[in-house]
Amino acid sequence: MPLPPLKVDWNLIDTVHLDMDGTLLDRHFDDHFWLEHVPKRYAEKNGISEHAAQEKLHRMFRSQEQTLNWTDLDYWSAQLGLDIPVLKEEVNHLIAVHPFVIEFLLFLRQHGKKIYLVTNAHSKTLNIKLRLTRIGSYFDGIISAHDLGLPKEDPLFWGKLQQKVSYDPERTMLGEDSETNLETARRFGIRYLIHVGRFSSTATPAQSESFHSIHYFSELIPRDGGMCVELATSRGV
Repeated sequence: MPLPPLKVDWNLIDTVHLDMDGTLLDRHFDDHFWLEHVPKRYAEKNGISEHAAQEKLHRMFRSQEQTLNWTDLDYWSAQLGLDIPVLKEEVNHLIAVHPFVIEFLLFLRQHGKKIYLVTNAHSKTLNIKLRLTRIGSYFDGIISAHDLGLPKEDPLFWGKLQQKVSYDPERTMLGEDSETNLETARRFGIRYLIHVGRFSSTATPAQSESFHSIHYFSELIPRDGGMCVELATSRGV
């Protein structure tokens, strides 16, 4: 069944939780890093072909999906015998903020919203990306799933987050590129759930059938001087 249009009245929202990779930042960096750069370095270290390295590592990566190991740089450094943080620095020129993110963060701050970066990313990844993008100062708090001991894919995550950050789910928005994480947030009762379909500058944008999708956060900024925007049922990609 098609989703009805979603009216976002910013007067009814106090708190905004935002994911990082694919949501605020271009996921092209992460996709290139894990799918191409790490296998390349692994192949060089172990004297095997890049194709063989890609197949082996992709199996290893998939085995840890929806766990904290998935984003734990120390875990992968130990598993692969590579210094993953150092390898990230080799391609850090690909780390980029999505268009209109800064404008959206400024809009939220201007209107007194509490803004939290809520991510599965490991602290070492956060340090690299926040240093290069300089977006950290826009947030009232930065919470890694590793701090809470649960990934966002776990239904218990959002309640545990509430113990660390006070928020009313009925007056909270979550922006995410992961439909799995949006679903666990919906089950917890977070009311405003926004799917970021343009997660990468090099991939075709995704269209969610379960959540209202946007390409850019500018779509959530009112343009008429008011405090309301409406997201249509669906949009082309």
